[in-house]
Amino acid sequence: MTEGAKPWRNYKELKMNMKRWYAIYTKPRWEKKVFDLLIEGGITAYCPLNKVHRRWSDRIKIINEPLFKSYVFVNINETQMKQVRGIAGVVNFVYWNGGPAIVRENEIDTIKRFLNEYQFVRVESVLVPRQRIKINSGVLMDNEGVVTRSEKNKVQVYLESLGFNLTADLQTNEIKPV
Repeated sequence: MTEGAKPWRNYKELKMNMKRWYAIYTKPRWEKKVFDLLIEGGITAYCPLNKVHRRWSDRIKIINEPLFKSYVFVNINETQMKQVRGIAGVVNFVYWNGGPAIVRENEIDTIKRFLNEYQFVRVESVLVPRQRIKINSGVLMDNEGVVTRSEKNKVQVYLESLGFNLTADLQTNEIKPV
């Protein structure tokens, strides 16, 4: 360390220049466009694509669709965050515990390996007891509740807004975390 240099300043500069993976939230159905714009801007980005069957009236076709709806991953340092936010279609960084969510390198590698080895992959939310959710289909649509139990294909939810203890077994695709 040079004389007069403050160790915290060097650490801060090191941290600012260290590249990390972050998740960014995009406008709906803009994932591929945002990915292309990031690459054009010199930003290292990753938009995991999954093969899915799509049915039209006259045919069935296999297409590449983003694995994570409205998400793209970027490998940047903190000084590049403003540049990323300025890209058309980027809504913001995904935040976790008060700051931009950092995605570990090994998690990005796992996603890449998984998509290389398997076709027709599904993303499923992990629901845990005491997690707040919102029901997005069925008779109870738009009601919020708290997960009381989670099993393979069903989630049991306590619906507070009804004023009494009511639980409903819901398919996991009928709810989303709040």
